[in-house]
Amino acid sequence: MRRFFSKPKSIAFMCLISACGGAFADDSYFSVTSGIEHASGSYYSDRNVEEIYIPVTINYGNGSLGYRLTMPYLSVRAPAGTIITNSQGQVVVGEGILTTESGLGDIVAGITLYDVYVSKSRDWVVDASAKIKFGTADADKGLGTEENDYALQANIYKFFDTYYFNASFGYKFRGDPPGLNLNNVWYGSLGANYRFNQATKAGIAFDMRESSFAEGDAIQEISAFFSYRLDTSWSLQVYTFRGLSDSSPDWGGGAMVKYNL
Repeated sequence: MRRFFSKPKSIAFMCLISACGGAFADDSYFSVTSGIEHASGSYYSDRNVEEIYIPVTINYGNGSLGYRLTMPYLSVRAPAGTIITNSQGQVVVGEGILTTESGLGDIVAGITLYDVYVSKSRDWVVDASAKIKFGTADADKGLGTEENDYALQANIYKFFDTYYFNASFGYKFRGDPPGLNLNNVWYGSLGANYRFNQATKAGIAFDMRESSFAEGDAIQEISAFFSYRLDTSWSLQVYTFRGLSDSSPDWGGGAMVKYNL
């Protein structure tokens, strides 16, 4: 399972909903982003977990600070007893009958300090972020743990004329729900983005996160996206991703729309 806004779920989505490389560092902005994502995976079992994730994200920035709030709806079709332990991929598959649960997912709030370091001669930019995942998803339905997670992250960008590379790394402090011992984890990503023109951009990314379980594989995913700016207010993006480990979803994809006020 994949979640944007906390995994920076995701270079593809982050480049649509937020400023890449301090692009808004000297301006005020306000935007709303929403869409739908579907992910499917077996997670060490012989039974699939199907997830539909529908987030609404509000972004606001002024000067060197940006603020983000994501409020998601989550629907999971899985064996009874399945637990979605966080918004970045950890799933414990149950052994009961196949059932569907849905409701409010985990709300995520974040703050970004743009241009912590800037090298104009070499076109390097570094931003820093802090995020809180509030445990708002219903644990009785298996949609979450009802525990808060906290993360600190650095974002690095290297710009060229028509493309740029980006990397991020961070550390997440996990809240332990009753009956589960979740480890704090390191995570990171590498991405490459190409701008065809002022309206069209595409990119690929590789994401990796330590497993919150001592015996689990690291979560590894590769993703690709395509985005198109319709006008000064509206942007569209489609993306797909594939898991490369048993802790990851087998595959997934989605579409997002962003409106700049």
